[in-house]
Formats: sequence, C-alpha cells, structure tokens
Amino acid sequence: MTLEEAIKNRHAVRAFKKEPIDQTIVRALEKEADTCCRESGLHLQLVTGDEKVFDCLMARYGKFRNVANYFVVAGPKDDPLLERKCGYYGERLVLLAQQLGLNTCWVTTSFKKNKERMQLADGEKLVCVIAVGYGETNGKAHKTKSFDDVCSLKDVSDSFRKGVEYALLAPSSFNQQRYRITLKDGKGVVEAKWGFFTKTIPLRRGVYVTTLNTRKSAPVPQHGQTCPLLLFRKHTGLAREIELGEAVL
Repeated sequence: MTLEEAIKNRHAVRAFKKEPIDQTIVRALEKEADTCCRESGLHLQLVTGDEKVFDCLMARYGKFRNVANYFVVAGPKDDPLLERKCGYYGERLVLLAQQLGLNTCWVTTSFKKNKERMQLADGEKLVCVIAVGYGETNGKAHKTKSFDDVCSLKDVSDSFRKGVEYALLAPSSFNQQRYRITLKDGKGVVEAKWGFFTKTIPLRRGVYVTTLNTRKSAPVPQHGQTCPLLLFRKHTGLAREIELGEAVL
C-alpha cells in the first residue's frame, strides 16, 4: 500500500480482533518509533499485549473493544512544540501502520494510564495514545464538505485542489470540519473557525510533512516556517495531508 493509498483508506477503528500483531510488523513499527524519537526528542513507544489501558468506563462508553496494543505519544512537558511534534510524528506512525495492514484510532481521553507499561520519565507529559491492531472492520468514511465549502478560491493549481481534497479526508472533531483554507502572500494557510474543540487548532497544529513524489519526509517545521505539505487534524491537532504549495505554520 502506498502512502497516498494509506491516506485515502485510513479510518478510525475502535473494535479490534483478539489477534496479536505479527512480530515482523511489530519490529517495523518499533524501528520507526525509535527513529521518530531520535529526530524529535519525544517518547513514542509501542506497547503490545496490554488490555488494562482500555479496561475502563470511558473506553466502554467510547465503544472501544479488544484494544491490547497502542502507541504511547508523550514528551517533555517544557517543550513548547510538544503537541505539534506529537501530531507530526504520531501521524507518521499511523500511516505506516495502515500501510502494514493495521488499523488505528487516536485517543485523548477514553483510556487510563498504565505506569508500568508506559514507562514515562519524570518531566514527561502523556499527550495521547494511538490504539493499533487488526480491526474488526476497516472503519468507514464519513460525509465530508466540498472544496467550495472550505475554500473560496477558484483559480487554483491541481496540487492545491488535491491538497484540499486530502484535508477533507482528515478526521475532524464531531466531523465539523470547521476551517477555511486560503492563500496569503502566495502561501497556503489553514484557519480554524468557531466550533467545539476547534479553538485548539492554531495552538495544536500537528504537522507531518512529506513529498509524495519522492516519499522523503522533512523535519518538523518550527513556528513561522513554511513547508510544502501540511497535514492537520482537528481537536488533537493532528493531521492528514494538505498540499498547498507552501503552508505557514
């Protein structure tokens, strides 16, 4: 499965099969997590065979079932870019998992901590976890807005239009998609509008930057820098793919 196929086919899955992840895939995910940790300074850890984290009322209310594997997504509390980095590198792991035949779900509240397995160090903040495994289904696509609903520009390049279409595939808090995509000074900009959990977008914009043609990823941009491809996801500040020529973070 290509990266582009993973972006289009990936949907949140909350119910998983009681089937351990193949060890070859586990090693591939652990290797990528280690690489991301070295690049970012984050704590990204794959935990397998732990059913305790999702054995709680909130998880049952959220309809999570048979979750025994997850990524820990954490990092230094004093890192001003912590949530942005977590979005950037977390999405990188999500899309790799999808390419390897797994399903995933970003989870910010519907779980409980397991200190023994998560191995958080002093001074680290747990931002979220990502449930991962073989889903009972592959999830389903939700109704999305159209290009014209989120962008008023008419004369745009094919790459810009394709990027906006990718943005509309991204998960959105309550499926609101409360944002506008436009150009400012020749650069693509994503602006959050009012809505439940949408005010976090300007502060929590996680980015995963890649060039689809070359499959080469770039370091996470700092605030104010531009990038050729912006990935974003509402509420958790995470991301799918938006190719806007250049995007301001």
